Amino acid sequence: MKWLLGNIDREFPDGEVENAVADIVEKSKELNNLEWYELALSCIDLTTLNSTDNHFQGEKFALKVSRFPDEFPGLPNVAAICVYPTLIETVKKNLKIPGVNLASVCAGFPSSQTFMDVKVLEIKMAIDKGATEIDIVMNLGNFLAGDYPAVIQEISLLKRACGDVHLKVILETGALKSYTNIWKASVLAMQSGADFIKTSTGKSEPAATPEAAWVMCCAIKNYYEKTDKKVGFKAAGGIVETSDVLKYVAIVKEVLGDEWLNNKLFRIGASRLSNNLLTSIKGESVVYF
Repeated sequence: MKWLLGNIDREFPDGEVENAVADIVEKSKELNNLEWYELALSCIDLTTLNSTDNHFQGEKFALKVSRFPDEFPGLPNVAAICVYPTLIETVKKNLKIPGVNLASVCAGFPSSQTFMDVKVLEIKMAIDKGATEIDIVMNLGNFLAGDYPAVIQEISLLKRACGDVHLKVILETGALKSYTNIWKASVLAMQSGADFIKTSTGKSEPAATPEAAWVMCCAIKNYYEKTDKKVGFKAAGGIVETSDVLKYVAIVKEVLGDEWLNNKLFRIGASRLSNNLLTSIKGESVVYF
């Protein structure tokens, strides 16, 4: 706690973030080839989080992922399928291939505005049903009110409920308004036990931005240098085109290095992006997922 409170603030001079991101975006053009398309594909959390989702959608997702190696031999499969808790059992039943994780959004997603007992119970139920990763949203009300002890306590309790299951903490960076807040939220989440920090729910605007990603990756690097603990980064929300995702790949590569360029430490929350990456890889229109 002393380390956290002594290092939680970081000021960003005018232009620092924008200039750094502009340089990296320019470098991302060098990644416009099959190697990096495939890397991005392997890091996708194939996601459906719509109010109209049903068990047929969960079954469809799982079967598509299960058949992927036969349909696209030689290409890496996605890293995970991410769904609401009610679809976990259906996805697990129909996911016939090893190596693909089953992620669930929990704990009052997307607002985090429910009782703590409900949040803990939902996480435990999701894991009991078969979830191997849990995505939650930081309580933005507490964070923006400056009640950092409450933020720390909540994430710590939810991580405890996860046990060995990876916990991804969504910062909802578009609501944080400043780079200093994004940095601060990143540090709080990591100090509280997050295995990943994630940009956005995709339910509000702005969602993921390269600028927010750069700040978060810098915070991850700083945290790693101080603790020797590697925390993962997940970009999610509005990432659709191949050129868009390469910007995030380039940011991770530039700030965190090649050690983070794998789906153990880097994820991309997306659905439409998967087909666009496949189109870029195959050189023809692909609509598979």
